[in-house]
Amino acid sequence: MSLDQTSRPTLQDIADKIGITKMTVSRYMRNPESVAAKTREKIAKVIEEVGYIQNRAPAMLSKSSSKAIGILLPSLSNQVFATFAEGIEEVTKANGYETLIAHIGYSPEEEESKVASLLSYQVDGLIFTETQHTQRTLQMIKTAGVPVVETMELPENPIDMVVGLDHKQASYTVVKQMLDSGKKSIAYFGARLDSRTQLRMDGYKQAMEEAGLTPKCILTEAHSNYTLGGELLEKALDQYPGIDGIFCTNDDIAIGAMMYAQTHNIEVPKQLSVVGYNALDIGQAISPKLTSVDSPRYEIGKKSAELLISALAGEKLGQKVFNLGFTISQGESLQLRAQTLE
Repeated sequence: MSLDQTSRPTLQDIADKIGITKMTVSRYMRNPESVAAKTREKIAKVIEEVGYIQNRAPAMLSKSSSKAIGILLPSLSNQVFATFAEGIEEVTKANGYETLIAHIGYSPEEEESKVASLLSYQVDGLIFTETQHTQRTLQMIKTAGVPVVETMELPENPIDMVVGLDHKQASYTVVKQMLDSGKKSIAYFGARLDSRTQLRMDGYKQAMEEAGLTPKCILTEAHSNYTLGGELLEKALDQYPGIDGIFCTNDDIAIGAMMYAQTHNIEVPKQLSVVGYNALDIGQAISPKLTSVDSPRYEIGKKSAELLISALAGEKLGQKVFNLGFTISQGESLQLRAQTLE
């Protein structure tokens, strides 16, 4: 197989095969609906036959537009961000935009590097999943002049547009629910210690302190996984043997803690209530089903893309900050009646 790029089919090649002008094929590539149905079918068939690959470089040079949007994700394995990206792509695909995904690993420095790379490809806009940026990142965004949406949180000083939820309020609400159910000794499990973990811990602490109770935070800088959830529960039981509830910064930790509890004869929720965050599908597939804060990540992705597309179309936005709220999933791991571990 030859790897010579000069052998790639061109628009003229497609036009010659069908017997139409190159301009007609070019118009089809920009907007298929602008070409007659029969001609459209012929062009599509030939494109498939010859394996045509569109070259966007000339358009990028002439219009300073790539018809691409950059998405900066902290994790490629986390279902939260997979669902978020699906919401974005529902909108971008319908509007003729491609998405370029960059993995930043929860690092502001890595985010800076990836922003520089994405902007070098002349992306038309950027969607962030973090709200803490380096000064160079902020300067690059200002220099590039592209629209930006920060998501997943509600920063006090946003760059431009924002779509997210109030993590502190969500955590406060669910911990109040745990307290109202009769729980008194509730621990908070936090990992990675990023901004969202901190916000959730702040909400937990507020609820505990308002109830006149001492917060019990079990924290680690390690990345979340099921094993870590078990390790944190083991540590919590050693430090606070009377705990009757745990609120976890995410579902991975909550599920790991439930697995540990089951293998150590701790009944969930009879002896220990467990609440997670993000309401992942797996939480409803285990027994007992996990009670969790449900973040509208698909809707956040969709709304962020809609805002970006509107900004790129030159529309004036009357509202730039959107709080999409949260719900509490109806699981089985939170019991209304407290029973302290012996």
